[in-house]
Amino acid sequence: MNLSKNPWSWVPSLYFAEGIPYVAVMTIALVLYKQLGLSNTEITYYTSWLYLPWVIKPLWSPFIDLIKTKRWWITSMQILIGAAFGGVAFTIPTDFWLQGTLAFFWLMAFSSATHDIAADGYYMLALDSHEQSWFVGIRSTFYRLAMIVGQGVLVMIAGTLEIIFRNQIAYSWSLLFYGCCGLFIAIWIWHTYVLPHPSEDGVREGVSASTILADFKETIKTFFQKEQVLVGILFMLLYRMPEGLLVKISTLFLIDAETNGGLGLSPQELGFVQGTVGVIGLTLGGILGGIVAGKDGLKKWLWPMVCAITLPDIVYVFMAYALPADLLIVNVCVFIEQFGYGFGFTAYMLYLIYYSRGEYKTSHYALCTAFMALSMMIPGLFAGALQEAVGYRMFFIIVMAFCSVTFLMASLLKIDPSFGCKGKQDSTEK
Repeated sequence: MNLSKNPWSWVPSLYFAEGIPYVAVMTIALVLYKQLGLSNTEITYYTSWLYLPWVIKPLWSPFIDLIKTKRWWITSMQILIGAAFGGVAFTIPTDFWLQGTLAFFWLMAFSSATHDIAADGYYMLALDSHEQSWFVGIRSTFYRLAMIVGQGVLVMIAGTLEIIFRNQIAYSWSLLFYGCCGLFIAIWIWHTYVLPHPSEDGVREGVSASTILADFKETIKTFFQKEQVLVGILFMLLYRMPEGLLVKISTLFLIDAETNGGLGLSPQELGFVQGTVGVIGLTLGGILGGIVAGKDGLKKWLWPMVCAITLPDIVYVFMAYALPADLLIVNVCVFIEQFGYGFGFTAYMLYLIYYSRGEYKTSHYALCTAFMALSMMIPGLFAGALQEAVGYRMFFIIVMAFCSVTFLMASLLKIDPSFGCKGKQDSTEK
C-alpha cells in the first residue's frame, strides 16, 4: 500500500502538528512561567510578543515559493519545532532559563507560523477539489485535538511529573518538553516518508522578489480602498478586546494561589478544566455558530453572536468573588464562557471573509488574519500589569466594561443581508 497516495496517512497528522506548537507558545508557556515564579505582568508581556510571527506572517508568506517547495518547508519547520522544544527543555533547569526559553519559544513561533503557511498551501496542491472538501472537517478536528492534547493532556502530564519527582518543577517541565521534542522528531520522520510530491509543488518560475513586492503593494493599496475600511480595521482590532484581555489572565487566575485571589487549581485540574472541557465548549460553540450563520446569514446572527462572545465573561467575575472550591462549578463556568466565545467568534471569522471579497481575496484575507493576531497581541501586553494593579476581581469587571467596545464596533458594520445565507448570492460580491 502506497501511504503517500492516501490522505488519511498525512492530513490528520499534518494539522495535529500545526496545532501543538501554537498551543505550546500561547498556553503551555503561560503555565510554565507561572510555575517557575514569574509575575503576571512579566508572563503576559513576554508571551504576548510571541503573537508577532502570526501578525507579520503575510509579509514573508509570498516569498516561500521562491526558495523551496511547500513540502520542504513543512518538513524543515517540523524539525526546527522539534529542536525548539528540545531547546526549551534544555534551558529550563539553567540559570538563564528565562532568556533561553524565550529565545526557543521565539524560534518555535516563527517556525510554527511558517509551517502554517506551507501546510495550508500544500493541502490545496496535494488534494483534488473533492478531497479538499471531504477533509476540511478532518483537518479542523485534528487541530482541535491538538489543542486538547496541548492545553489538556500535556499540562496534566507536567503536573503529574511534579508529583512523581516531589515538586521538582524545573525538572518535571524539562522532561515534558523533551517528550514534545521526541514527538516532533517522530512527526518529521513520518511526514518525510508519507507526504506526497505534487507536481504543482515547485519553486515558482517567472516570479521574482520584485514582482512579489509589486503585487504586495497592490494588495495593500486595494485593501485600504475597500468600503468601510476604517470601520473594518477597527472591528478586526477591537471586536475581541474583552477576550484579548481575558485569555491569558483567565489561565493565570485559575492556577494562582488563593492568597493571591486565584482558584489554586493544580496543573492536572487546569489541564482538564481549560484544556479539555473548555476546548470542547469552544468547538461546540463554533460548530453551532457555523450552522446557524450558514443557514440564515451573518447579518441575522451578528447580535446574538456579539452577546455570546461578551456576556458569558461574567462567569469570571462570579468566580473571582465566590472562589468556588467545587471543580464542577469551575468546569461549568469555563464551558459556558468558551462555548459563548466559540459561537461569537464565528461572526468575526465570517466578517474577515466578507471584508476580503474581491479580486485579491486570498491576499486580503491573509492581511485580515494579521489584524486578528494583532487584536490579541496588543491587549495581552498590558493585561498582566493591569490585573496586578487592580486585582482579579476588578480586572474581570473591567473586562466586562470593555464588552461595550465590542457592541460599538458591531453597530458600525454594514453587512449585506444575503451574505452567508444558504442558497443566496451576496449582491455585493465582485
